[in-house]
Formats: sequence, structure tokens, C-alpha cells
Amino acid sequence: MPSEDAAPLLDVDHILADPGVRIVVCCGAGGVGKTTTAAALALRAAERHRRRTVVLTIDPARRLAQSLGLTELDNTPRQVKGIDTDGGGELHAMMLDMKRTFDDVVLQHTDPAKAAEIFANPFYQAMSSTFAGTQEYMAMEKLGQLHARGEWDLIVVDTPPSRSALDFLDAPARLSRFLDGRMLRLLLAPARTGGRSMFSLVTASFGMFSKVVQKVLGAQLLTDLSGFVAALDSMFGGFRQRAEQTYRILQARETAFLLVAAPEPDAVREAAYFAGRLREERMPLAGLVLNRVHRPAVTTPDATESLAAAERLAELGGHDATVDVLRAHAALCEQSAREQQVATSFTEAFPAVPTVAVAAQPADVHDVDGLRTIGAAISRP
Repeated sequence: MPSEDAAPLLDVDHILADPGVRIVVCCGAGGVGKTTTAAALALRAAERHRRRTVVLTIDPARRLAQSLGLTELDNTPRQVKGIDTDGGGELHAMMLDMKRTFDDVVLQHTDPAKAAEIFANPFYQAMSSTFAGTQEYMAMEKLGQLHARGEWDLIVVDTPPSRSALDFLDAPARLSRFLDGRMLRLLLAPARTGGRSMFSLVTASFGMFSKVVQKVLGAQLLTDLSGFVAALDSMFGGFRQRAEQTYRILQARETAFLLVAAPEPDAVREAAYFAGRLREERMPLAGLVLNRVHRPAVTTPDATESLAAAERLAELGGHDATVDVLRAHAALCEQSAREQQVATSFTEAFPAVPTVAVAAQPADVHDVDGLRTIGAAISRP
């Protein structure tokens, strides 16, 4: 499931082994095993394909650290111990800290005194912590940094649930609109004059700011805003350029997007929505990983036959265990048929997208051995 007739089979090992692929982006709805999939793929790339790999999670949940045996993840790649490095591969993991990344950008592009002034600015504090879209902007920045450093053979990105991941894709365009030079000049001119028109402009242009910013009042607001906008004017033209460059990288041959879904209507609907967006944005969709698929061990008898046999044995009496097994088999066959129907809705809409089905596991994955099992299941269906 899906059947080979419905969609080509996804060869994940081919992607992980390809030296021309430097970025794998895992995306999908919440609760479908996306973080586990990303970690399993990164581990397999390091161990089996001998690649120096880093996995970056943008999802604020901390499941990735737990599954890799790390007590915590932060904004700096940490090497994962207990993996097979005899072939020369390595695995590192990190979790995006948007404020830390924003601070690093400031430190990189200003002198220490100016950076300290910016850090103390209330508008900067609000934007770096709570401004809508900052996480996605900083994700693009961090991905661009990792790519530019050239230290990694492969970068595996674990994105937030799919609609948020779409914000990740939209970040360069949104950032360009926000940091457009004409807008900055418009904001900066009233700030320099100290005119009251600034407050009206702030209300109109910065409606996404958090309540922290909204509580800043009076003349101090004008002073703070003037410093904030002046900092943007002097610092972040390069940030916009880098974000747009990262966006182009995501469109390039070196990137592979993998959709992760479960055979459930909402999850597959999200995957189809994302697949459509990737097609519109001309981004390379490598395939669909369909997680937690249920398959009966045998296909005969089918659900109808199993239920009929169970009823006959129940009437005869003395076959309770067999009756239970037949009914359980029937229920599994029915569930498998429902999942097949759900999966078919995606493969019919995107028949050229390679797909791999991964059987449901008996327990959640919490360690490296479990990730190895998942990696093997994805790569050898």
C-alpha cells in the first residue's frame, strides 16, 4: 500500500546516497512521525552511506533529542554518540533557537557596542522572540548558514506541521516585503522627525507585534522605534538577500523534499496540499513516506469470509479463541482497506510522486536502535 500500480516506489537509499543531494526536507502534518522519520533518515545516511550528516529540527517539541539519546538540543550541532562511524560518517543534531539565531545575525553584522544597543531595544526584543514569522525567517537563516559552512555532506530538516512549514517556504517573500527599502525609508523618515504620525504608522504596519510591543507608549516608543528601524535599515538588507538565496537552494537539484503522512484523511489531505504548493513553487518533491500502515499477515480469508467463519464457529461453540482471531483479522483487513482508499486519493492526484509505505510499529521509537529499524523499513519496503 499504495500498490505498485498506483505510484512508483520511492527509493530512499538512492536519495541518501546521492552526493548531489545535500538537503532533505521532511514535511507533513503533526503527529504522523515526521520527526522520527527525519532522525531515522539522518542516522541511516551517516551509518549506511557514510555521510557527515546534521539533522535540524524546527519543531519546538523535543522528541528528536529523546530518540537520539541526547538530554537536550540547542542552536549548536551536537554529535550523536553510539552510532557506527567506522565508515567515516557522523551524525549531529540541533534544534532551532530563533532568538539565539537572530542574536547571532546581529553580532555578525554589527560591532559589540551597537549589538548591545540593539539587544536592549524593546522592539528588537519583541521581534526576536514573538514576532509572527520570526521562527521561519530564522529557520531560513540557519539552513543557509549550515549550507554555506560546507561542513556537512547532508542536512536533514524536520519542519513544523505542514501549514507552518509553508510559512517556512514563504519566509523569503514575506521577509522581502517587510524589509523592502521603500518601507524602511517610509518608517525611518517620521522616526527621525519625531512626528506623532509614527504611532499611526506603527499601528498599521506592525499589527503582528506581540502585546509586549503594544504596551510601549509615548515618546519612549518613538525613540525605541527609531533605533529599531535604523538598525533594520543598516543591518538586514543582507538578511533578505541570504533568505532569497536559501530559497533558490530549496528549488535546486541538491534539495529533496519528502512528504510524511499517515493513512488518515486529514494527514493525506495536508500532504496533497503541500505537494501542490511545492509544484507551484518548482521545488523538488522526491516522494511520499506513508507511515503507520496496517497490513494483515495474510490476505485470505478476506474480511467478509473471516466474519462469516467466526459466526459459524460461534454458533457451534467451543471455538472462542479461533472466533476472536477471525474477528481480529477481519477488523485488520477492513482497516487496511480504508487506509488503501485514503492513500489512493493522494496517488491518483499525484501519480508521478514516488511513494513508500512503512508498517505500523508495535511501540513508539525512543532510541537509536528504534531509529535504525525505521530507517530500514523506509529504505527496504
